[in-house]
Amino acid sequence: MNAIFDPHVWAAVPFHFWSVMFFALGTIVGSFLNVCIYRMPLGFSVVSPPSFCPHCRYSIPFYLNMPLVTWVVLGGRCKNCKAAISLRYFMVEMLTGLLFLWVWQVFGHKAPALAPAYWLLLSGLLVATFIDLEYFIIPDEITLGGILAGLVVSIILPGLHHTSARMEGFRLAMLGALVGGGVVYGILRLGKLLFGRQKMVFPPGSRVLFTETALHLPDREIGYEDLFYRQTDTIHFHAHSLELADRGYKNVLVRLSSSKLQIGDESLKPEDVPFLDAECSEIILPREAMGLGDVKFMAAIGAFTGWQGALFSLMLSSMIGASVGVALILMRRREWSSRIPYGPYIAIASLVWVFWGRMILGFLFPS
Repeated sequence: MNAIFDPHVWAAVPFHFWSVMFFALGTIVGSFLNVCIYRMPLGFSVVSPPSFCPHCRYSIPFYLNMPLVTWVVLGGRCKNCKAAISLRYFMVEMLTGLLFLWVWQVFGHKAPALAPAYWLLLSGLLVATFIDLEYFIIPDEITLGGILAGLVVSIILPGLHHTSARMEGFRLAMLGALVGGGVVYGILRLGKLLFGRQKMVFPPGSRVLFTETALHLPDREIGYEDLFYRQTDTIHFHAHSLELADRGYKNVLVRLSSSKLQIGDESLKPEDVPFLDAECSEIILPREAMGLGDVKFMAAIGAFTGWQGALFSLMLSSMIGASVGVALILMRRREWSSRIPYGPYIAIASLVWVFWGRMILGFLFPS
């Protein structure tokens, strides 16, 4: 491995030749990242079937699957059905190419061995960002897979943690994962204690519908997986009228958890009540300060960046998230109670750490 990444070996070929090659490699990887962004949230394989149009399912031949070029030549439309193909595909390929190039420009001269490690990390950040922005989730393939990848890479390339000993690299990666995930989990639990309930008020006569999979409010639908994170999470409200499939109630208190439905003094099993229609003016829902995906995501970042990078990313991401959130509220683009994807802010903060983190620490805490 040391021989492969010997700077003298790489210097035999002009540096900017590799710059061009790695930009091209990044666009190719970006094409695969687009597949991950589209398929992972839907539970599809990222390997099979080959690339296809999401509109007409046309199987895209290799000569129409050239990164950047194909999208431009076809005008952002499918060759077969002429449906518009999202600009995101072009953006992800371009961003990945530029990030690969940037990593090489920064680390190629002094530590070329680190370039593949950071390419892997930044690829995961891109996939997590685009999925979280659209679906408010970060798949386990990215988070748990990222933790494993960070640990393995830290053994192969201990220089990622500024050491030459492989087991020391593993130890620092493990410490980073534990600190990153542990701190965020602590914040999640504290947020649950302080802000774990959300009161929603509706106009008189509003109806709330509980189905087998989701809660249907007058203005939105919320899946139960987003409400019942733990056994103690409970929805409760006063129903002016309540209709089940076989009976009805008037003016009763209702409490629903993942394991129990309490209607007045009557206890039922939720799985035995596939349908519940209530008229109510307000409802109290459980909520999380963060999702568990953010905990695992930060642990994965810690495995690559160590405990200092994890803490830096956490603090900077909170500042970025707060600034963006307040700005959106002031512009009336978002309500105070709106759900905000936190993954993109973590990704941006981690990107800052990769390129400038230690320089910033040196400025803030001179030795």
